[in-house]
Amino acid sequence: MILLIGGEKGGTGKSTIATNLAAYLSQKGEDVLIVDSDPQSTASKWVSRRQKNFPNLPVIHCIQKTGDIYETINDVSKRYKEIIVDTGGRDSEELRTAMLAAKKIYIPLRASQPDLETIIHMNKLVSVAKSMNRALETYVILSIAPTNPMINEVKEAKELLSKLQSIALSSCVLRDRKSYRDAISEGRGVVEIESGKSKIEIKLLAQEIYG
Repeated sequence: MILLIGGEKGGTGKSTIATNLAAYLSQKGEDVLIVDSDPQSTASKWVSRRQKNFPNLPVIHCIQKTGDIYETINDVSKRYKEIIVDTGGRDSEELRTAMLAAKKIYIPLRASQPDLETIIHMNKLVSVAKSMNRALETYVILSIAPTNPMINEVKEAKELLSKLQSIALSSCVLRDRKSYRDAISEGRGVVEIESGKSKIEIKLLAQEIYG
C-alpha cells in the first residue's frame, strides 16, 4: 500500500509518524520503502542512523526524491509492498503529486489554532486530488498532543475536525512524548524500544491503517 504522510503545516511530526510506521511494518516482516521528499531529509537521516547503529534490526529502504514524484512512486510500488511517502510541511509539488498516487493520506496536526487553520485549504487540495484519484482515503490525525488530561485542546480540535467533508478524523491521537524524540534520534521506532504508551499509540495507528 502507498501511504502518504503529508500536510501544509510544518512541525507536526510527519517524519516521526512515517519512521515509526516503517519500523512497525519491518518488525512484521514487511519489505518497506520510505520515499523521503522533504528537503530536511529527516527520514533519510533516520534510516542512515538505523543502518549504522543497529545493523541487526530489520532493514528499511529509503530513497530521496523531490519535485513531481508521481512516476517514482508508481515505479517503486512494483517492487515494494509497503511504501510510506514523507513530504515537507507546505503546499508543494511533492505533496500534490503524491496524493495522486497514494491509497491513503494521513495529515498530522497539532491541536492548535494555527495548525487547524491550515486544514481548510488542505481540504480543498484533497477534494481536487480525489477527483483524479478516486481511491484516495484521507484522514487527519492529532499529533504531539498534550499529555495533561486537564487540557481540553484535543477535545476542541476533534469537534472542529469532525465537520470536515473530504477528510475523516482518525480515532488515534499521538501524544507529546520524549520516547518519540529518543527513537528518531537513535534510528529506531518506539515499537523497538522500551516505551509503553508511545508503543501502544503507534500500534493502534498501524492497526487502523493496515488492519
